Amino acid sequence: MGFHSRSRRTGGRDVLPDLAPVELGPSSQQLSRVAIRRDRPESSAVKALVRGKVPNHMRSTVLSVQTQHHYGELYAEFLKARKRVFIDAKHWDLPNVDGMEFDQYDTPQSRSVVVHEFGEVLAGIRLLPTTARCGCYSYMLRDAQRGLLEGIPPHVLYEKAPVADHIWEATRLFVSPDVEAERRIPVQALLLTEMARAAVAGGATHVIGIVPAVFKRWMARLGMGALPLGPKLVIDGDRTQAAVMHVAAVAGQPKRQTTLH
Repeated sequence: MGFHSRSRRTGGRDVLPDLAPVELGPSSQQLSRVAIRRDRPESSAVKALVRGKVPNHMRSTVLSVQTQHHYGELYAEFLKARKRVFIDAKHWDLPNVDGMEFDQYDTPQSRSVVVHEFGEVLAGIRLLPTTARCGCYSYMLRDAQRGLLEGIPPHVLYEKAPVADHIWEATRLFVSPDVEAERRIPVQALLLTEMARAAVAGGATHVIGIVPAVFKRWMARLGMGALPLGPKLVIDGDRTQAAVMHVAAVAGQPKRQTTLH
């Protein structure tokens, strides 16, 4: 395959060459392509977020096993929203119980970023360190490459799946179909910005994941950049591609209004 010769050894592990921690120096120049795009006009929704203004009464909350009890039924509503999107609408074959969707990656090692308004879940995404382990499973892209997952081909990545503290994976990204068309971009912008902050808070500089194949245009609308990590594939009826985002680039922006306890 040829990717071992191009990989970098860090702490005894292979990682993708363009994903070295920013503090290593020269590699930060290589990563400039996936930083926030400053060279293109931003939408009014993104400009509002940069100024620290959240549209209407939207809030973002980062949930973990240790903190979810502070937020009432929000985690259960997040899992219910996932079921409505991935099982009811997309017809994916996933575990579910009591109207909630879940899988082997919903563990105490994961974090869930939820955008909500008046108790209604508008959007969400799950984060997991690439160093995570639960039985025979690690994280989705790596397990797909190892042939452990049906529906995601082993060639989903061009190179060997990274295992490093500074690289996290994002999965189960969704925006509720109930969100009106004119609000979808502000919701997406808030979700991805807070995802980046949550990952950086956990020690990450980069987030990888499977995104829509039109992700370059999709991310550009939000004022962010990303790079492909794998070929374009049709997975569960969606045209997708593995990609990486340099989340450390957004860590210095003004903090959005979020729920705090």
